[in-house]
Amino acid sequence: MQNKSSTKLVALLFDVDGTLADTERDAHLPAFNLAFAEFGLDWYWDAVLYGDLLRVTGGKERLRHYVQRFHPDNQPSDDFLATLHQAKTKHYNDMLSQGSIPLRPGVKRLLLEARSAGLRLAIVTTTSPENVMALLRYSLAEDAHTWFEVIAAGDVVPVKKPAPDIYLWALRELKLDARQCLAFEDSENGLKSSMGAGVNTIITLNDYSAAHNFSGAALVLSDLGEPNLPFTAYEGDTLGHSYVDVAMLNASFAPF
Repeated sequence: MQNKSSTKLVALLFDVDGTLADTERDAHLPAFNLAFAEFGLDWYWDAVLYGDLLRVTGGKERLRHYVQRFHPDNQPSDDFLATLHQAKTKHYNDMLSQGSIPLRPGVKRLLLEARSAGLRLAIVTTTSPENVMALLRYSLAEDAHTWFEVIAAGDVVPVKKPAPDIYLWALRELKLDARQCLAFEDSENGLKSSMGAGVNTIITLNDYSAAHNFSGAALVLSDLGEPNLPFTAYEGDTLGHSYVDVAMLNASFAPF
């Protein structure tokens, strides 16, 4: 990251899927397949196909892209796809309620530290508000949604990532300049969205995004790390830190 400037860090903006938890691999993918089976469809998404489909942001949009690409002669209605997506969301929430989706290393620690330090928190994601609430409730705390001043999720804007619209919406709700914020993302589309809004961004890689182009990111890390579980840094200057905490962010923070 760049050297500290006169701009003060005020807020942290978090993507959800792949950033807070590995939900794409461990929850969304199996939930889609369970919904397909529930509706008697012969569709099945394996890990490789799902990695390709993740180039399309938003679950309903991903379903529509899939049928247009792989079933062009059998196009279901938008109402059917919406119902199918609702079933998928129920399966997803059921898995979360069983406690089977842990947060990624360092996430809970950093959120707690940020709250204690008076930093403002926001969620900026293309996933549905229901999915966000379920993850926060079952992986953090019953009232974890109240930790976030703004939850920008789902269809709050019509054009999803990689467009910057959802970040711009969140910045307006927070009444902050982009230079006062820092985003956490895991994908190329997420980075394009945050950078398009002028928000400095830390990337934490996962299995689906390791080969993405992260040019322009402030840092590219394996995860946020823990005191006893240091991150691996792939791009950017971590100033000798081995895990992301508020002290590191304040020492490193600068706008684009």
